[in-house]
Amino acid sequence: MSVAQTAFHWLRVQLFCYATERQELLGETMAELLGTDEFEAEVSEGEHGNTMLILEGRLTKQREYVALFSRLPKEIIDWLDEDMENRVDEDCVFYMRLDKQKAVQGIYEIAHHGDVIAITGKVQSHPARQEIAVKSMRDFLAIVRERSEVTPPEQSPSL
Repeated sequence: MSVAQTAFHWLRVQLFCYATERQELLGETMAELLGTDEFEAEVSEGEHGNTMLILEGRLTKQREYVALFSRLPKEIIDWLDEDMENRVDEDCVFYMRLDKQKAVQGIYEIAHHGDVIAITGKVQSHPARQEIAVKSMRDFLAIVRERSEVTPPEQSPSL
């Protein structure tokens, strides 16, 4: 994948904020992951009639995709690379879930439960076939790795 070629047609980042959770804290968490505070907040009703807020950000530019994935630790990038056949479906849609509670603490980990930040994206693939989308994603992750080696994530100042 050349640097000029984009990895996705679009990438969506979504989380649910339930009535028992602090909306401002989850908004800050979303803004930190996206790299911007430009995302939608929609009030919805849960299955038991409770009110919840759906926070959703859409990215459409290659630099935004690279920036988001560059915020993830190397372990997640490596895991995605190894598990990519399971992360991209037959429609060339990429799926990943991060632990929402850990993300609030500034720690990004893959989640295998329901309380998550969902990251979904339509992978650029010509022709649109799963095996080509998987290769495109692996090429994209290589770009993310290169960028991370050149510009490591910001470190918090030690006290």
